[in-house]
Amino acid sequence: MTDATILIVEDHDILREGLSILLEAEGFGVLTADNGLSALDHMRSTNPDLILSDITMPEMDGYEFYKAVRARSDWVTIPFVFLTARGEREDVFASKKMGVEDYLVKPVDRQELITTIRARLDRSNQLMLHQLENAYEGSLIMLANAIELRDQYTRGHVERVMMICKEISEQLGWSKAQREPLRYGAILHDIGKIHISESILRKPGKLNDKEWEEMKQHTIVGAELLKSIPYLAQTIPIIRYHHERWDGKGYPDGLAGDKIPLAARIVSVADSLDAMTSNRVYQRAVPAEQAYDEIIDGSGSRYDPKVVKAFKLAWKSILMVL
Repeated sequence: MTDATILIVEDHDILREGLSILLEAEGFGVLTADNGLSALDHMRSTNPDLILSDITMPEMDGYEFYKAVRARSDWVTIPFVFLTARGEREDVFASKKMGVEDYLVKPVDRQELITTIRARLDRSNQLMLHQLENAYEGSLIMLANAIELRDQYTRGHVERVMMICKEISEQLGWSKAQREPLRYGAILHDIGKIHISESILRKPGKLNDKEWEEMKQHTIVGAELLKSIPYLAQTIPIIRYHHERWDGKGYPDGLAGDKIPLAARIVSVADSLDAMTSNRVYQRAVPAEQAYDEIIDGSGSRYDPKVVKAFKLAWKSILMVL
């Protein structure tokens, strides 16, 4: 069964009824109209998930109906399929040029019709998911940057860390799917600073022992903030452990070597590099080459040697990010 609603726009009464019965039998919800104007009336109260429309119809034909649908921003993503007896090449080409998702020529068999509809609905759902993910990522970046501004980081810190992580992970041979949690972890690595006091974040000098202990809590706080969001569950180890060191002298748990999640080890290098090459309230930026040397010198002590090797291979690309 499916919850998708199909709008059938067809002036032939028997064909319209037959299509309606067929699609309802497949589990679709169905709306019907005998021309474009009538279809637009339906759409003022209900947005269909897909439109199946004839071309030659009275009052408003399929072409004019298509243009009216695409003129509305809230309808522009609805898949639109022509089902028509007009099967000449010029008709098909004209429809494709307009942007119609598919073009079926009558008579069409049941299997072809259902396959086309399901394929277009699946594609539409994929696009919507992609748009939602992009919007979600954009919102997370805005949130993370707002938090970083409290710490007076150079603008764009989050985006640079994310891109540096991408370059390193590609050198490690990570697939796109493997890089997804890393990307979100890079965006949110310091989200726990939302609970660190302004006086500590903006202090120009060295933190005292009490202040340093509070600062170190941001990794734990950040991980706790995300534990109730299943979509971001894979980012939690990155957020908690990105300040651990290869030699076990980091925080919050003093993990060492391979016990530190690899994604956290990547973020550690990326975050350190951007910290060194950015002006901050407590230090001036150093030249990129000097920061590079410090990362290399930290291999085997502060940083994972394998990650540092990938960092070296990616250096030319990373320089374009800084």
